[in-house]
Amino acid sequence: MIESILTFFKDVGVSFIPLFIAIDAIGILPFILSLTQDMNPAERPRTIRYAMLTAFALGLVFIGIGKGIFFVLGIAIGDFLVAGGLILLVLAIRHLITGKFIELQPSVSKEMIGVVPIGTPLVVGPAVLTTLLLLTQQYSLGAVILSFVLNLVFAWLVFSQANRVVRLLREQGLRASSQIASLLLAAIAVMMIRQGLTEILM
Repeated sequence: MIESILTFFKDVGVSFIPLFIAIDAIGILPFILSLTQDMNPAERPRTIRYAMLTAFALGLVFIGIGKGIFFVLGIAIGDFLVAGGLILLVLAIRHLITGKFIELQPSVSKEMIGVVPIGTPLVVGPAVLTTLLLLTQQYSLGAVILSFVLNLVFAWLVFSQANRVVRLLREQGLRASSQIASLLLAAIAVMMIRQGLTEILM
């Protein structure tokens, strides 16, 4: 009994690390700031909540049926990486040109940014979903789900400091960091596309 409990928590710890790297909550904070820079202090936390709920739901669904969906549709990991990379690249280029990641219709609430693109593909994108898929093949399902939840809690804690970061940077600093974040996002997107093409061509 004790041995199985120790094994479970060992699996949680081991699976936590690759998910922590894949989600990279601290690394994507500049993108969160860029996407929410026009929101007031009340709207930003709601958007982050939407993002976390979206990420959690998508991750759980993918853990449950992701492999089966890939098999039925004939989708390879490389295809998934290329698709996710293209989405991020389009968002990054749009922001560099227009200063906005997406143009919301009047009928769409600002909080929906929390679903796309923050919840997915920024928080839970191809890298995280692929990592989840691989981890469930190596460790117990419960351990992987718990490590995923712990990572999302950490991400939420990081993103919840967005208002404080906005106050520190002020408008000019925020816009400057926003442009840098867009360049980095474009580079990450190209990397994902390259990795996907490598998977497909190998």
